[in-house]
Amino acid sequence: MKFLGNSLHIANSGKLIARSSQTPTSGGIVFDSNNNKIGKVSYVFGPTKQPYISIRLFKSANQDEIKRHYGEKLFVSKPKSKKHKKRRMKPRQKK
Repeated sequence: MKFLGNSLHIANSGKLIARSSQTPTSGGIVFDSNNNKIGKVSYVFGPTKQPYISIRLFKSANQDEIKRHYGEKLFVSKPKSKKHKKRRMKPRQKK
């Protein structure tokens, strides 16, 4: 896990806004300092040196507890890569 940044506030849309020192990959899973899953990185915006990150919270994340811990350190893991299935070719039919 890599250090993502610090949480700032919860927006009107219900997403958690954080400030980071580097640009994370979209879709990465976000953890708090207690190793609890909070949400996924949904959008990165703002200046390139210190971007803002919009985090879509999971339903299991307690918003009241997150509000009490504004400024808390957040961490991100790499998103799982999707495995591509090989397509099977249909056997040729004889004429």
